[in-house]
Amino acid sequence: MRLPRTLQVRLTLGIGLLSTLLWIGAAAVTAVQVQKEMNEVFDAALMEVAQRLLPLAVIDIVGRDDDGVTQRLAAIRAHEERLTYIIRDAEGHVLVQSHAADPALFPAYDGPGFRQTATLRLYNEDALQGSIRLTVAEPLSRREKAAREAQIGLGLPLLAVIPITLLAVGFVLRGSLAPLRQFRDALATRGARDMSPVDADALPGEITPITDTLNGLLSRLKAAFDAERSFAANAAHELRTPLAGAIAQAQRLQSETSDPDAARRAGEIEASLKRLTRVSERLMQMARAEGGRLRTDTPRDVRPVLRIIMEDLERLFPVEHIHLSMPEQPVLSDIDPDALGILIRNLVENAFRYAAPKTAIKVELSPHGQFSVENECPAISADVLQGLTNRFERPTPSSKGAGLGLAIVATIADRTGGELVLKSPVPGKSSGFLAEVSLPAGE
Repeated sequence: MRLPRTLQVRLTLGIGLLSTLLWIGAAAVTAVQVQKEMNEVFDAALMEVAQRLLPLAVIDIVGRDDDGVTQRLAAIRAHEERLTYIIRDAEGHVLVQSHAADPALFPAYDGPGFRQTATLRLYNEDALQGSIRLTVAEPLSRREKAAREAQIGLGLPLLAVIPITLLAVGFVLRGSLAPLRQFRDALATRGARDMSPVDADALPGEITPITDTLNGLLSRLKAAFDAERSFAANAAHELRTPLAGAIAQAQRLQSETSDPDAARRAGEIEASLKRLTRVSERLMQMARAEGGRLRTDTPRDVRPVLRIIMEDLERLFPVEHIHLSMPEQPVLSDIDPDALGILIRNLVENAFRYAAPKTAIKVELSPHGQFSVENECPAISADVLQGLTNRFERPTPSSKGAGLGLAIVATIADRTGGELVLKSPVPGKSSGFLAEVSLPAGE
């Protein structure tokens, strides 16, 4: 038998089963004790009846004129005779008997005291040196019935107590485990990159070691990630100056040499250094997206940031190939302006890099903060589309770029509570590429 997975159900069933067994055991012990006490009370009643009847019987029998005559006492009114008795002489002749007594069921007199047959509990007593002998009998069925009723009286409440106990235990456990459910929900709603310590103040003491271990693990992971991001950012930053110097030297070599082959090689070196510069810039952006604060305390209009970034990009790309659409009313978001600039720049540059020649790039900001960039290109397969947000992933090995732009945008979107959605072909068309990001609205 497989145990339930939840701790609440396990504890409820375990405590309920244990309580049931204890109740049954206690009821059984109580029933045995009650039956013993009842037998003692019934025996005392037999003895008391015998000692009350015997003096009266002696007076009646001694004063008789006819000896050896059996007298059967008639009932005053109809009733169930629970105690029967007979009075015999020394020879065993019945002198007196109760109206419901059957002498055949009474064993031979063998002295004072308690006796028992298969159906009767008897008490013997005698007087006048054993010449008058009284035997009082009680059916054992009466005692068995009384014991059975007592057992039913003890057992019936269990049918109600057990379900109530299970419900009560489940209710108490549910309340006691509420901090654990809140702890679970808090962990479930955390972002993938949230390495802050877990609050364990409301948790039971038995769970505190687990939270301490978890916080220790999160602290080590945060330190490792911070070190990785810091190394990437520092390395990219330190590369900017020597790369700029190397590019300048390559450009100077092209301008000063008269050898066409040397000039061509210097141009190739310059192009390679510029690609390396772009990669280092993307690495710094990735470090910023993963480790920096991406949301501000106050929502601001994002249209000025979009306008500035687009004006800057228009210096690099043909203006006639950019179609910008934004609402006239402010679009508020608490996303950090630097992070928004990185997001916009990467999406637009990615669109120009892979767009078909002489086609327009559509950049749109909706009144609800939905930012999208669309470019014309052959449709991309679903498998390739799914992997484009991975680092250093490109549509084909020969594609331009470092394969970091969409990964940076996906990281910013995820850390700000949004999602990067990629679609190809564009809905309603047979080709094209569409990237959509929902900007956080802020409180």
